[in-house]
Amino acid sequence: MNNNSFQKKPESKAPGPKDMDRILQSCGIALSPDRIDLLWQYHNRLRQANPELNLTRIHRFENMVIKLYADSILPGELTALPSPLLDLGTGPGMPGIPLKIAFPDTEIVLAETRQNRVVFLEQTISSLGLSGIRVYGHAVTPSFEQMFAGVITRAVEHMDKTLHRIQGCVKTGGLVIFMKGPGCADEIAAAQQAFSYSFELRQDKAYSIGNTPNQRRLVIFERTDAPPARRRQQAAEKHRIRDIQSAQNTTYKDLKKLLTAKGMKKQNQALVSGAKQITDIIAQCSGKCLAWISGSENQPPPENLASRAAWYRLAPELFDTLDVLGTRSPLLLVEIPVIIPWHPGAGLPPGCTVLVPFQDPENVGAVIRSAVAFGAENIVLLAEAAHPFHPRAIRASGGVVMHANLMQGPPIGELPTDLPVVALSMSGTPVFEFAFPQSFALLPGMEGPGLPRGLKKNAVSIPMSPKVESLNAAAAAAIALYTWSQTRRI
Repeated sequence: MNNNSFQKKPESKAPGPKDMDRILQSCGIALSPDRIDLLWQYHNRLRQANPELNLTRIHRFENMVIKLYADSILPGELTALPSPLLDLGTGPGMPGIPLKIAFPDTEIVLAETRQNRVVFLEQTISSLGLSGIRVYGHAVTPSFEQMFAGVITRAVEHMDKTLHRIQGCVKTGGLVIFMKGPGCADEIAAAQQAFSYSFELRQDKAYSIGNTPNQRRLVIFERTDAPPARRRQQAAEKHRIRDIQSAQNTTYKDLKKLLTAKGMKKQNQALVSGAKQITDIIAQCSGKCLAWISGSENQPPPENLASRAAWYRLAPELFDTLDVLGTRSPLLLVEIPVIIPWHPGAGLPPGCTVLVPFQDPENVGAVIRSAVAFGAENIVLLAEAAHPFHPRAIRASGGVVMHANLMQGPPIGELPTDLPVVALSMSGTPVFEFAFPQSFALLPGMEGPGLPRGLKKNAVSIPMSPKVESLNAAAAAAIALYTWSQTRRI
């Protein structure tokens, strides 16, 4: 047998700094030789420590350069990095260490809680001789108040949770930079809704890592309000502060009663949930704001809250009880008007009066919003209706309930049969063919029971596909109100 037929295959050459440089350049990243050398040293330390510390699950050289180092550096190519910059959840040092290597003038703090990784990071910084970078080996919570010009994170935590976590350490005008995958639209929307009063979306850029199929998204929020430490100081000078730690506290008991219709009616007060609703109410109804309610001293009131409003700082478990919508954002205690009674015998004013029988607070809020939007000036809450200032009703109304003309009516069963009622019923005249009277009351059915038989004689229906059994009552009312509003313009 010819021994030459068993020639040994040449060994593949181990990758080196030049290979790293070539891959980075293919991703649009050009580093000087000394920076490549530092990144190569970091790569070697990462490879050596990985079997023991499980720092990364990416092992193939090219993938490490693309998915770890290039991915970490690209945000600095796409936007000006703020300094000092907090790398939240840095893990083995990414994106912080590659960013420090590529942008040496940026001051960086690596935040990591796992102590074996803290040791690795500190030893790596020392070994590479990096300056202007250090490790913070503790959890970052809202009470962490060292000031930073920016925060960057490639962690998997949702954006709204991160904004909550870092609200104590980002200065006014500071940036929060999220390194995300392409499918994060829902996260962005949730963050905007939860923090509309303190962070604004400044950039949302989709990009790929070089010519690879790896799709990324750079999302940047800017802080628009003052950080809690500054706002706490301002609030302490402006508002009366009351710390509440016990469920037996008289003020807390009164607040808890506002979770019921009876309590709201007795006190003429209500709790508002949701950052946007609260922001709008403070701006438009400052005279009705009685107190800012937070679960932490790190959630002080905004600057435009009137000084007459108190600041109630509740123990977290007490706050959670009041936060029935689970927003985790502060609540607002507001004064609500006394709802005047309405008597059917007094007749109806010109136009549309909406009769509200809904027992679901969200339906109540939704139909109030539609009524105001389409020009129905009078809204009568029947005895069966949920309280219009229930937190869910306020949220569904978009805060419109604060401006609506509300009246309190009788039970649906006591409405006189000669009242000019236009009822919503599946057996009625199609709404687009109906001639609305000059003066009438629009009556949707209750959820479940529907309408009393005697009130169905003058009814309209919403034509729809037979594939759908019925519409949500508040949605049906909105369609009817819109249709009526269009007839007024003819």
